[in-house]
Amino acid sequence: MKLSHNRAALLMVAVTLMWSIAGVVVRHLEQARSFEVTFWRSFFTVLALLLILPLFQGRRVFRDIRTGGSTLWISGFCWGGMFTFFMLAITLTTVANVLITMAIGPFLTALAAHFFMGHRVATRTWIAIGVAGFGISYMYASQFTQAVSLTGTLVALCVPISAAANWTVIQHAHARGQHINLMPAVLIGAVLSALVTLPLAFPFAASAHDLVLLAGLGLVQLAIPSALVVLCARVLKAPEVSLLGLLEVIFGILLAWVGANEVPGPNVLAGGMLVIGALALNELIGWKSKV
Repeated sequence: MKLSHNRAALLMVAVTLMWSIAGVVVRHLEQARSFEVTFWRSFFTVLALLLILPLFQGRRVFRDIRTGGSTLWISGFCWGGMFTFFMLAITLTTVANVLITMAIGPFLTALAAHFFMGHRVATRTWIAIGVAGFGISYMYASQFTQAVSLTGTLVALCVPISAAANWTVIQHAHARGQHINLMPAVLIGAVLSALVTLPLAFPFAASAHDLVLLAGLGLVQLAIPSALVVLCARVLKAPEVSLLGLLEVIFGILLAWVGANEVPGPNVLAGGMLVIGALALNELIGWKSKV
């Protein structure tokens, strides 16, 4: 499938909208909680990917799983961590806390690439990292006495850490001339997430209503956008993908606000604006300097 630049940009916006529905959907679950929520979303994601991926990449997907080597499986392990920690965090703290914490992922990736691979970090990025770090600190300064929120924050922080580890491993493989097909890694991650959370999900309490919603998350919120973002990345430049990806934070907070009456506090909004602003400005400057 070939996309024009404008269509790829519009499709990326649609992808971020699909990503952003997780929080509001989870808030409307009746009985499923914690690890069971994570298990069912990962389980339905596996089923959906087994149908979708052969349509996008044919039998190559399954061949790559057999021949991908250790790097593919390490990437899959990181994807599994992202899937698991994200859903657990959503059940432990507010949607705004989770999404804004996840937004620091590109900065953590830059730091990991610097310390483990020797990549140079631009001065503007160091400044942006400092501003984003201050924003995160300010956002959570009032929550240290709230055990549940703090726990959810720490779990949410594991998502961008897993993402940074994933992209660092992939970049290292590319530097050695090894191409990694991300879609089999996503499938492996979903399988690992389902297997790890299955024993912790018992006894199952999800109602039929819950299962319909969680199946929708597996298909619409994760499987379909995971496949579509690969198509977008072939046309859009990395800064464009990062900038458009920030819409997930905005959409997610708005959907939880309107659809679940989850109003973000002033500290969250102020800290979030610092994080998003620092990331957006850093990507824009980097983009303009290369044009």
